[in-house]
Amino acid sequence: MNKPILVVMAAGLGSRYGGLKQIDPVGPHGQLIIDYAVYDAVRAGFTKVVFIIKEENHAVFEETIGARVRGAIDVEYVFQKIDDIPEGFSIPEGRVKPWGTAHAVWSARKVLDQPFAVINADDFYGFGAFKALYDFLAPVDPNSREFMLAGFRVENTLTEHGTVARGVCEVDSSGFLTGVTERTKIAKAPGGAKYTEDGVTWHDIPAGTVVSMNTWGFTTSLFDEMALVFPNFLKNDVPKNPLKAEFFLPFVVDEMIREKKAQVRVIDTGERWYGMTYREDRPVVVAAIEKMTAEGKYPENLWNR
Repeated sequence: MNKPILVVMAAGLGSRYGGLKQIDPVGPHGQLIIDYAVYDAVRAGFTKVVFIIKEENHAVFEETIGARVRGAIDVEYVFQKIDDIPEGFSIPEGRVKPWGTAHAVWSARKVLDQPFAVINADDFYGFGAFKALYDFLAPVDPNSREFMLAGFRVENTLTEHGTVARGVCEVDSSGFLTGVTERTKIAKAPGGAKYTEDGVTWHDIPAGTVVSMNTWGFTTSLFDEMALVFPNFLKNDVPKNPLKAEFFLPFVVDEMIREKKAQVRVIDTGERWYGMTYREDRPVVVAAIEKMTAEGKYPENLWNR
């Protein structure tokens, strides 16, 4: 059996939200969204977490997150640095934005020696997502190229206060991912959701469509492919949008699927997502956690401190 590692992408400052949303309390004793994620991960069986953060946020993360969870799980930090790119490439003049979710995971390649789960720091996923990830990763062949996605139905992942970015998935009859397309502007709509590429024309996404919430299960073979795909992104995509182009995890996964280098099993978690994409989302998250606490799904004080 493997010892799967939980990887938490926490380098973003949340420009749409307007602050370091990962440390905004939502629980009855000042708990953060990430407290609930780590708590659920520990219940599912994870024993180590790697936080991917900006180096300048190290102290505040250790004080508000790392120190809180250390008694329950091993903690390690990795810094996502904009200059951590393949040899032969340079940072475009004026670029300050990190390179995206795939680059965040790339930043942790030197500390990941076991199959690992990847999540966002600012999303509430529910216990079912972590159980699905752990149960897949614990017995998987460490060299395997069969990955997994803990999937969510699109209608369970939306906010009332604007658009969200989701990886829209295509799944075959055997439950394997056949493709994933990153849609950066998805909004609620009757019968499901809708997305736009230009802000003018909208396209329907039917209810029940599986989307990626960046809840992936990988083996370290992912990094072999990243070493090939990342330079292509820097060469082909960055010149078109040098200040904002992002290297998304679904790009790498989609490329591996299309080239038949990997299979990705999709497991529907049945969970509802909660998150704070916008400041107006916070009361919804707080109310949901209050309700789950009252129902006994979570203790009032997660860490007994």
